[in-house]
Amino acid sequence: MLEPTELVDIEAARTRIAGAAIRTPLVRLNVKDAPAEIYLKLENLQPIGSFKIRGAANVLALAGPEALQEGVYTASAGNMAQGVGWMARRLGVPFSVVVPDHAPATKLAAIERLGGSIVKVPFDDWWHVITTHEFEGQSGFFVHPVSDPAVIAGNATIGLELLEDLPDLDAVVVPYGGGGLSSGIASALRALRPEIPVFAAEVATAAPLAAALAAGRPVEVTYTASFVDGIGSTTVLEEMWPLVNGLLAGSLVAELDEVAASVRLLVDRNRIVAEGAGATAVAVTLGGAAGGGKVVCIVSGGNIDVTKLVAILSESGGG
Repeated sequence: MLEPTELVDIEAARTRIAGAAIRTPLVRLNVKDAPAEIYLKLENLQPIGSFKIRGAANVLALAGPEALQEGVYTASAGNMAQGVGWMARRLGVPFSVVVPDHAPATKLAAIERLGGSIVKVPFDDWWHVITTHEFEGQSGFFVHPVSDPAVIAGNATIGLELLEDLPDLDAVVVPYGGGGLSSGIASALRALRPEIPVFAAEVATAAPLAAALAAGRPVEVTYTASFVDGIGSTTVLEEMWPLVNGLLAGSLVAELDEVAASVRLLVDRNRIVAEGAGATAVAVTLGGAAGGGKVVCIVSGGNIDVTKLVAILSESGGG
């Protein structure tokens, strides 16, 4: 069973990933009359445009060269693939990625630029890789994008940075894909400031955590593909459920049009490009669901297709 990440492991991960991941800035969202004093943790500024480089760097550093002799692979809609690919290229090992058939072109192009091989499968088959931790016929070291303790520890380093940059923060809102980011940050805060709540942010077109919290157990939900491609699934992973249920203060759900509005707002007010997942935390916080005070929204990534971004900015859709 997965347990909250220990502080010693988070601190070790921070040292381990220092040459790969950057310490991203924390900036104020330039809006008036918001329900909270909103701050943005800009993980979209990482070398791969996403927080995923933190977990990828930590897990591959811990794996060591012998485990990577046959290469490395992961299952990802795009961002973890780039994190693994970035590190694989640095280490000089081949990598491949199993992606769902709705993976955006921007993320697929990034995988190819890094030299990765792409295996595109239907969403249900991709999700099967996530739940079983393997892809039949694929060799090499498998990096699970969510429920690997080393990945979670790498993600948790964000929590240390938040407390150092804004010690008097009141809440943190984190986009929820599989729970690896939110549980990592929540582990760091529980170790150092357990009174600070960490909320998950989901989009209504795919909100399995909200449904699980309401039911008291993981349940199946309808998944509708949209421009919010970095988060959302049909259910909470069984191995992640006890962890996120124990660490998170709840799930806050935004409508698709609210996420699109937040993408526009971030560009307009702060000149920040966020993908749908990265804007979801902002959307729920602007709605007041995270309460008042100083609230940090994790802008988890900025890898959005240009055509989708243009459509959203022109208010012509994007769903």
